[in-house]
Amino acid sequence: MLSEAVHSLVDTLNEVLLLYGIHRSGKKPDPEHPLGHGRELYFWSFVVALLVFAVGAGVSVYEGVIHIQDPEPNESPLVSYGVLGLSLFFEGISWTVAYRQFRGSNPDRSVFSAIRRSKDPATFTVLLEDSAAMLGLVIALAATFAADRVGAPELDGVGSLAIGGLLAATALLLARETKGLLIGEAADPQTSELILRIAREQPGVVNANGVLTTHLAPDQITASLSVEFDDDLRTPDIERAVDSIEKRVRAENPAITTLFVKPQTAGSFARARRVRFGLPEPEAGGPASRSA
Repeated sequence: MLSEAVHSLVDTLNEVLLLYGIHRSGKKPDPEHPLGHGRELYFWSFVVALLVFAVGAGVSVYEGVIHIQDPEPNESPLVSYGVLGLSLFFEGISWTVAYRQFRGSNPDRSVFSAIRRSKDPATFTVLLEDSAAMLGLVIALAATFAADRVGAPELDGVGSLAIGGLLAATALLLARETKGLLIGEAADPQTSELILRIAREQPGVVNANGVLTTHLAPDQITASLSVEFDDDLRTPDIERAVDSIEKRVRAENPAITTLFVKPQTAGSFARARRVRFGLPEPEAGGPASRSA
């Protein structure tokens, strides 16, 4: 019961931190943060994962060890059943809302695949926390029932250890997913294809070599586009072409808040890409070498 009480307290605090992160991520860019504050959400989501592990799992494991070493019988099992039953009811409502919202934004993928591909940690963090809360309540109910029926109060400690293990696994999954977002993950392939298509349709563009994208927040993407312009274009023509590309990209996908356009030949782009990603040099006389 104490492990689940701590778990509920940590969950409540985590929701406050996520709301704070959402609020901070919406701040406008400033001279010290020219790309905005979008990654505040990813930072606070990572803090949530740490809290689940350090506080939720840590306290549950500690209580489990203490109650196994020095077991105490539950003097009011009926009260425990009532509290856990009500908790399951209210937690079930919260889980249903979180699941519907998450599936609404990811209808075509499995839950695990959607979590891996999601750029919005607020939605999958709430879903995972609610799922862990539901399972934790079931474990607490089973441990309380077993300890009461068998007359072995140390089973209550075993239940706390199981809850601690569940929270630790949830925290590690959250930390893994939010770490990738915090470091910087690329946008989905459709976003890159959109930018490249618009660039190739622009008059004066010989080739759109490639694009690098990074999520700063779920609805904030920064992109760097490599474009080869016609050699006959003058500087004012290139400036107008770049301005046109930027306007069209933002009009079709407002989430792309920053777009950097770099005039570059295909060969220069290929060499820079090999250096960035540590790719091997093309064989002499091969197609890649001739194109470069």
